[in-house]
Amino acid sequence: MDNKHEILQLLRQVADGNTTPEQALTALKRQPFEDLGYAKVDFHRSVRQGAAEVIYGAGKTAEQIIGIARTMGERGCRNILITRLEAQAAEAVAQAIPVDYHPIPRLAIAYPDAHASRGKIVVATGGTSDMAVAEEAALTAEVLGNHVVRLYDVGVAGLHRLLSRLDELMDARCVVAVAGMEGALASVIGGLVDCPVIAVPTSVGYGASFGGLSALLSMLNSCASGCSVVNIDNGFGAGYLASRINQMEGLED
Repeated sequence: MDNKHEILQLLRQVADGNTTPEQALTALKRQPFEDLGYAKVDFHRSVRQGAAEVIYGAGKTAEQIIGIARTMGERGCRNILITRLEAQAAEAVAQAIPVDYHPIPRLAIAYPDAHASRGKIVVATGGTSDMAVAEEAALTAEVLGNHVVRLYDVGVAGLHRLLSRLDELMDARCVVAVAGMEGALASVIGGLVDCPVIAVPTSVGYGASFGGLSALLSMLNSCASGCSVVNIDNGFGAGYLASRINQMEGLED
C-alpha cells in the first residue's frame, strides 16, 4: 500500500466485517517495503511522512532508477520525484517508464499525475544563475501539492526588483530564498515578511565564495528573525520543508 488512505480503507473493511483482522495483518506485513537487492523501496513513507519516497538519482544507474520507480508505480505511487538525474540517464528512464523531465534542475517526475495546489509558497532567487537550485525547490513543492510563485533574478544588486513584488512576498505562507555570491537575499526577505524563510545557499559565485560556503555562512549569521538554512544547493530539501510549513494546518485547496 502506497499511502495512508489505502490503509484506512483496509481498516474500514475490517470494521465493516468485509475483511478479517488476520487478512488485514497479512496485507500490512507485505506492504512496508520491497527488497530489490540494491534498494529497499519504502512503501510506508507516505504513511509516516505524508509523501512518497524520493529517488536520489546521482550515483545510481539508469537501470536501478527504473527498477525503483517501476516498483513504486506498480503499487500505485504517482508523481515520484527523481532528483539529480542527468540528461543521459533521463533518456534511458523515459524509454522504460512515463516521466516528465526538467533539464535545468535535473529533476524528473515519474508517473506524472494531477496534484493539489494549496496555499502559497514563494521561491525567489538572487540571480538567473541560481535557477537550477530554485527550480528543484519549486518543482518539489508543486509535486507535493503546493501553489508556488516564482520570483527570479530579484537579488540585492537591484533591490527595486524585489520591492516591486512585495505583495507576493507578504501574502506567502513560506518563502524560499535562493542565492549565491554573498547570500544577502535571505536576510533582506527575512526582514520584510511575517512567514518562515528558508535560505538556500548556492555554489554560484567567484573564488572567494568557496563553492557556496560564503553564502552559507552569511545565511547562518543572518540577523533577520524567522530564517532557517539548508545545505548548499539543496533545493529539494528547501522545497520539501516549505511544503511541510505550508500544509501544517491541514490547509485545504
